[in-house]
Amino acid sequence: MDIPPDPDKVEISFDCIRATQPIGDLYIGAVGFRDLVKFTYFDVRRVVSEERDVEKYLGIQRPISKKRLHDLQAYVNYSDATFPSSVIVAINDASYASYDNQKKRLTIRNFRIEETSPSIAIRQIGRVIDGQHRIAGLEAFAGEKFDVAVTVFVEADIADQGHIFSTVNLEQTKAHKNLVYDLYELARSRSPQKTCHLVAVTLDKDNQSPLHQRIKRLGFATEGRIFEPVGQATFVEGLMAHITSDSKADRDALLRGNPLSKLGGDDVFRLPLRNMFIEGRDLDIIQVVDNFFQAVRERWPQAWDARGRGFVLNRANGVKALLRFFRHAYLKVGIPGDVPSREKFLANVFTPIAIQDKDFTIENFVPGSSGEARMVNVFRGKEVL
Repeated sequence: MDIPPDPDKVEISFDCIRATQPIGDLYIGAVGFRDLVKFTYFDVRRVVSEERDVEKYLGIQRPISKKRLHDLQAYVNYSDATFPSSVIVAINDASYASYDNQKKRLTIRNFRIEETSPSIAIRQIGRVIDGQHRIAGLEAFAGEKFDVAVTVFVEADIADQGHIFSTVNLEQTKAHKNLVYDLYELARSRSPQKTCHLVAVTLDKDNQSPLHQRIKRLGFATEGRIFEPVGQATFVEGLMAHITSDSKADRDALLRGNPLSKLGGDDVFRLPLRNMFIEGRDLDIIQVVDNFFQAVRERWPQAWDARGRGFVLNRANGVKALLRFFRHAYLKVGIPGDVPSREKFLANVFTPIAIQDKDFTIENFVPGSSGEARMVNVFRGKEVL
């Protein structure tokens, strides 16, 4: 998309240092989000628009993800929003950029030094190599100041830009989600994430719990354990669905010191553990969840303790299905706020279910979402084997 030159000269200057690496010189600094949006391009408006969904980037960029963009537009306005890693930008033509070694400032302009008028639009100078979602998200920032770390390559050819892109996106390893949830233990403020992490850790440590030493806390096996079939992220996210419909917004509100409003009317049945969380009844939540899984273990002891291949009840898919079924089971034996006993869950929910231990196999419940959904339907009596 061609954009005509700006009518007036524009200069954007910011502090940075020059670093030399095998690929060449690069400039590392911080720039205000408005200036960053002003001099970078990746055609976010064209790609995001409903009418042009089929369009793809022809260069090294990936299409903007609408969901990720929506999430980031909300995230940038949270009280603890941060983008600590650099947005990476390439300026193809060095005549539109200059570095002052004395002041340690990089200046980007829409004209060449010898020109009397602009020869390019300022927003077409910096090609975004990595960070287009962050920049697009910042366009929704409602605050005054958000400086962004940037790394600028000047006169890197297109092959080098492709190499940088692949290095950033293929060579660097992201933190495992299990580890991310484990770090909520260190958080000072309450949040749905921290409470659900607490439930997972407590049941994993309790030697009387059906989930004792079965939850993989980090992104790798715990030393000394031989059977950790359920990732912490799987458990936390499944449980959190009964506490909140927007965990990030709840966490932000609590960080700001804003109390959450308790649910009333029929809404309490949609999120049956939410009011308990708001009331700070984390120990009761732990007890309810433990009683639920105690009843599962008592109803299907062989399937729950099976370690061989091909069994699913005590694996990730089975636990995800059980947590999806939890709301139905809980409301069958109590009302939101109650702490139903193991005996109630067993007698009123699980004993009437006709499925037997031997039936919890991958032949009946194939790996993935379809097998998980089928198990939920069997639990609810909507489907028979």
